[in-house]
Amino acid sequence: MLGARGGWQALRRCASLPRAQRAVRLRVREALRAQEPAGGVKVQGWVRSVRSQKEVLFLHINDGSSLENLQVVADPSLENRDLTFGSAVEVQGKLVKSPHRMQDMELKAETIHVVGSCDTWSFPLKMKERHPLEYIRQFPHLRCRSNTLSSLLRIRSEATAAIHSFFQDNGYVHIHTPIITSNDCEGAGELFQIETSHEARESAEKTHFFNVPAFLTVSGQLHLEVMAGAFTHVFTFGPTFRAENSQSRRHLAEFYMVEAELSFTESLQDIMQVMEDLFKTATNTVLSKCPHDVGLFHKYIAPAQKTKDRLEQMLKNKFVTISYNEAVEILKQASQTFTFKPEWGCDLRTEHEKYLVKHCGEVPVFVINYPYNLKPFYMRDNEDEPQHTVAAVDLLVPGIGELCGGSLREERLPFLESRLQRYLDLRKFGSVPHGGFGMGFERYLQCILGADNIKDVIPFPRFSHSCLL
Repeated sequence: MLGARGGWQALRRCASLPRAQRAVRLRVREALRAQEPAGGVKVQGWVRSVRSQKEVLFLHINDGSSLENLQVVADPSLENRDLTFGSAVEVQGKLVKSPHRMQDMELKAETIHVVGSCDTWSFPLKMKERHPLEYIRQFPHLRCRSNTLSSLLRIRSEATAAIHSFFQDNGYVHIHTPIITSNDCEGAGELFQIETSHEARESAEKTHFFNVPAFLTVSGQLHLEVMAGAFTHVFTFGPTFRAENSQSRRHLAEFYMVEAELSFTESLQDIMQVMEDLFKTATNTVLSKCPHDVGLFHKYIAPAQKTKDRLEQMLKNKFVTISYNEAVEILKQASQTFTFKPEWGCDLRTEHEKYLVKHCGEVPVFVINYPYNLKPFYMRDNEDEPQHTVAAVDLLVPGIGELCGGSLREERLPFLESRLQRYLDLRKFGSVPHGGFGMGFERYLQCILGADNIKDVIPFPRFSHSCLL
């Protein structure tokens, strides 16, 4: 037994010994981009494929940071029965130059730890199988494991960041507009009304939680107009809700909207220029940050649409501008037979919008100056009797139709007095000419990716008769 002095000396000697070096954790993307070999590397992720040979074991693992998988090379002795497709693993070893022509680096495994096993028989996704989008839509809790949805989510993330950067670089203030509101901005009546679970159980007359009927927002525009009375440039980016009883490829009950409001603008052209700049800036950023992810959609999801070529045309050409009058005349002279006959004073349908884009050379088209009776109360009167139009604009894009809608707002108090009382105070106290627009984020993603169904460009689609997870 050591004496007190001997014990302290032994502890000091142990403390002075070099400690085992901790492995450096790398994301798959970082490992693939590494310039030099490195030891003591740890990578965590999910197994995308397993291939065991007599003298070597090959794994491909992915952690969501990249479309490309990292190849792991290991001794067959490291294989175990839980090391299967879909299992979660932690691999430690050396990052070495890869002889494989498709990637520069691979991981030579020293240890493989299965963090979570996966029953491949019951797992809905199968190794190296390209599942139809309709199939994986049944599994909202698992479809993010597929290449298509993981690519989509990385694109959504980069597009979101690009949109925020665009507005912030141009001096806009980001406003968190409320999700719960007491107004119906669009006036269409397709609202989700909010009530507490206690209120829902009551059948007799009840007192509202907010003392007034409350709804999920359909637009943040009216709240942005409030803020545009103090900040000249504002924007919001958040969820909006429409109670449309539709299961079509174009509709969701919950979706995201990018909305902006500009004070001291009397020109519809100013609004249109922001729309065009936003589209081109955000799209160029996505293409530069996510080339492989975007390429997957263009090559495998929408090859027939030639989305890549179409997108290049949109980015390099100036957007076309036509009036509503011109649009109706173009449609009337078309050789194509429409389901809905185009007439002046009627709203443009999707089939009309797509034809107009095709007629103008498959580049985005601004349609301006719509009839007064087609648009909401807040759009500025052009005072152009007898036609009587408002300073409104819709941006139509290839494959989708309407992507953005905007207008100059009616800032003149006398013009509003006969329309809506709640708007009047904003026009009494320091009112200025202003305008704005909204862009559906999911439709934007459909446009740049060529996705046919809007349910495939949002993580958890909500639509009529479906609210999974």
